[in-house]
Amino acid sequence: MSDKLFAVIWGLLCLIGLTIAWGITSEYSYEPVGPRPFPLAIIGLMAVCACLMLIRKPDDIRWPGKGVLVRLLQMMVMLMAYGWLFETLGFPLSTALLTLGIAMLFGATWWAAALSGVISGVSLFYAFDRLLDVTLPLGSVFN
Repeated sequence: MSDKLFAVIWGLLCLIGLTIAWGITSEYSYEPVGPRPFPLAIIGLMAVCACLMLIRKPDDIRWPGKGVLVRLLQMMVMLMAYGWLFETLGFPLSTALLTLGIAMLFGATWWAAALSGVISGVSLFYAFDRLLDVTLPLGSVFN
């Protein structure tokens, strides 16, 4: 039953997304097809997957225990804090803190979590900012 409920909610969100994506326009054409086809294609594929979930035979599903649900809630809070603090703390520090928190949720030791956080924050910043020329914030705290 939870498969069907998820598929219905997912399908409704896809319909909302498709109506929003249909309204995407650009004042100037910077590519041959414009900005609309990519979101329409991705959300359209998601809607097809939601429909396939509705028609398939449901699996026997057991809801996870309270501990797993608490960890999922903690992960959601960390991801919201990451988005909220992204510009203030900057990409390297906020990514390092997010990686540290997720590693701790998965049972890592504090030093391994901290090491992976620092390595991922610095290496991802270098890869995106220097190699791919994606401008990422260093953080208004450090300016």
